[in-house]
Amino acid sequence: MSSPLPPGWAEHRFGNLCERIVNGGTPSTDIPRYWGGTTPWVTGADFTSQGIGEIRRYVTDLGIRSSPTSVVKAGNLLVVTRTGVGKLAVSPFDIAISQDVTGVYLDRTRADVGFAYHLLSHELEELKKLNQGTSINGIVRSDLEGHLVRIPGSLPEQQRIAAILTSVDTAVEATEALIDKHQQIRAGLLHDLFARGVALDGSIRGMWVRSRADGAELDAVPAGWDVLPLQRCLTESASNGIYKPPHLIGSGALLVGQTAITVDRSVDPKLARRSLVSAAEVRRFGVAAGDVLVARVFATVEGVGRPALVPDLGEPAVFESNMMRLRVAASVIRPRLLFEWLKSDASRRHIEGRANASNQVSVNQSVLYPLPVPIPPMEEQDRMVERIEAADRARTANLAVLEKLRMQKQGLMQDLLSGRVSVHLS
Repeated sequence: MSSPLPPGWAEHRFGNLCERIVNGGTPSTDIPRYWGGTTPWVTGADFTSQGIGEIRRYVTDLGIRSSPTSVVKAGNLLVVTRTGVGKLAVSPFDIAISQDVTGVYLDRTRADVGFAYHLLSHELEELKKLNQGTSINGIVRSDLEGHLVRIPGSLPEQQRIAAILTSVDTAVEATEALIDKHQQIRAGLLHDLFARGVALDGSIRGMWVRSRADGAELDAVPAGWDVLPLQRCLTESASNGIYKPPHLIGSGALLVGQTAITVDRSVDPKLARRSLVSAAEVRRFGVAAGDVLVARVFATVEGVGRPALVPDLGEPAVFESNMMRLRVAASVIRPRLLFEWLKSDASRRHIEGRANASNQVSVNQSVLYPLPVPIPPMEEQDRMVERIEAADRARTANLAVLEKLRMQKQGLMQDLLSGRVSVHLS
């Protein structure tokens, strides 16, 4: 049974709140005269979490007249009801839409566009579920029109709710932009650290010299640095992991494979599988904090050889056969520094250019061992690691803010869009 309506709220079929709903279409791509005009044309692929992304295509007036596309006027709702289903935007300008997109013109005397935007973003997941398990891929127009929604009867109340939720969206977008900026700064920092090094005062220095050692060559490294092949940065031979048959999976020690690697290339024990292993297998295939695991086999060359840095996992763990373990000689190079170097463009060029391509792309010792690794003096390495970790702490703090904002928005949507919590109108 539905919960009682809050005072001043009413329940409507969504279609009854609309003046009209329009479908889209695609002008023929075989007729050049339909394209290259002045009216933006979008598909579901052009939507982002913030609305409409970069406009990729424009149509002519002839293309609009000669096809089933519709031009949705600025300020009206755009709902992706097919490919990319569930994305939403308020049209920032007059825009032509493909068959992926539905244009919604609201009755502005009954429904505020901003409120409806947030309401639909909250409700569309339920609409998407209606056609799961059927041949229909997307949201059927009749389902959208017939969907029951609850809204305040007062437009000022709707607008106040929309303003509160939009303010949180603005904070989320600003935090996401800050995180992206930090990522760019971090990428530049890593480039400078490996190209120029860190002086005693913590500043980036700039003396470059050509260097080669043991057959390993880099175009340039800072003065006073060495260059060693990867093999000389390890305390033991690089080794492949353990294979465990499915009937042993489910309990026991942590089993670290590629599915346990986070987007930041760290090992997350919550993502690891578990397997029954012996004490001897733990000794042979165990992983410890500071080990670097690389993807030994992968479907694409871009993924093979990607490193992951093992943190303190807090319990015994072994690694799977799709990985290779590098046990880093910390007296030669700090594990964090080697890990960052293995992610660098120079390392990727070396690995991708030498990977073995068959049904799956793979790397082995013969590919990894000759990889040239820049070796700064140990004190400088520690300064470099300190700079990297400081950048990571700033990013982690911003990610925590972002998660808090997202949780705040989720709570506000549940409270405000249901009428559970009322808003005060000034």
